[in-house]
Amino acid sequence: MGDDWIVLGRVSGLFGIQGWVRVFSHTEPRQGIVGYKPVFLHRQGEWQSFTIEEGRAHGAGVVLKFAGYDDRDQAATLIESVIAVRRTQLPPPAPGEYYWADLAGLQVVTLEGVALGTVDRVFATGANDVLVVKGERERLLPFVKGQVIVEVDLEQGMLRVDWDPDF
Repeated sequence: MGDDWIVLGRVSGLFGIQGWVRVFSHTEPRQGIVGYKPVFLHRQGEWQSFTIEEGRAHGAGVVLKFAGYDDRDQAATLIESVIAVRRTQLPPPAPGEYYWADLAGLQVVTLEGVALGTVDRVFATGANDVLVVKGERERLLPFVKGQVIVEVDLEQGMLRVDWDPDF
């Protein structure tokens, strides 16, 4: 996808009959996705610009209405589309903070210097975020600063963890 695109979520279903869609949002808070203008949807092999007319939190997710999508049939063409913005649209992270996209590709090393692999992706759970680390095998590490995650060094491309390599 390239370093220029930051995925914010995906269209997961339909909501009503007036062109609204359900969205699984990765933003924090979840309804934060509504504030980005424009957003880009990956459709038919390319990124296309879209304007969010309206949006709001709904249950555990978000519902959005895109400009020009005024009925259920039009909105159905958007299902499963990835929603992203250009990195330049994001505010810089505060000191000591980072975007999930910044973690992808970092080398994961234990405190003892054992390489576990690289961060493939991050996903949210109810308790905490989870790193998917791919090396000689796939590992799921809870993203808990101070306990599991000891240091994130973006400049060196490394993430140091307190983790048993046999686990």
